[in-house]
Amino acid sequence: MAEVVRTLEGWYSLHDFRSIDWVAWKELSSAEREEITQELIQLFNSYQAVENNQLGSSVFYTIAGQKADFVFMHLRPTLQELIELETAFQKTRFADYTIPAYSYVSVVELSNYVNKPGEDPYNDPYVRRRLFPTLPRTEYLCFYPMDKRREGQDNWYMLPMEERRELMKSHGMIGRSYAEEVTQVITGSVGLDDWEWGVTLFSDDPLVFKKMIYEMRFDEVSARYGEFGSFFVGHRLDEAQIKAWLQL
Repeated sequence: MAEVVRTLEGWYSLHDFRSIDWVAWKELSSAEREEITQELIQLFNSYQAVENNQLGSSVFYTIAGQKADFVFMHLRPTLQELIELETAFQKTRFADYTIPAYSYVSVVELSNYVNKPGEDPYNDPYVRRRLFPTLPRTEYLCFYPMDKRREGQDNWYMLPMEERRELMKSHGMIGRSYAEEVTQVITGSVGLDDWEWGVTLFSDDPLVFKKMIYEMRFDEVSARYGEFGSFFVGHRLDEAQIKAWLQL
């Protein structure tokens, strides 16, 4: 049996993708739409209060294409809090005009490939910022789930620890070369959802997503061992933009 890499876990994560029933929404009066939108803004304000107290983080992005219309990404200390968040949204009037499109449950994760032996990594301020982050307010978001391949000679989990460590070091160098342009939040979902990891990227330039992911395709970790799910790309809206988006 190959040596198991230990992981560090932080806040639990929920990506909640929804589509809007625009036909039903357009049947509402302008006053009804305004009232429902204001209730939604109040919900956003409650998320901000949680973040101000450093008890989690939430962001909202509209989604390009037809896979969904928008996504909430939530980080919270416990899985139960994510369930409560989802339930609270379902109780809003706005939820009556949405259709679940996709969801992803995971936990913020760092692999332990590079940690120094004998030290408690949770005492490292850098590690704590990675595990318990405040989500960026960049203009754009990109999310995708992924697995490590487990087929024949290309079985990631049968590689010796030292080989996996070297491969991940090379892979990480590409990500770090984009550190000034993109922020990555890696979440683990083995036993929590259908894929093994979720990758959420934040940037003010959507072309950075294309360039970074394309470059990573040539790295052995992705080229030989990576399996990828659907990609979702979105644009952040502030309060005024949300109101304009939902008014006709």
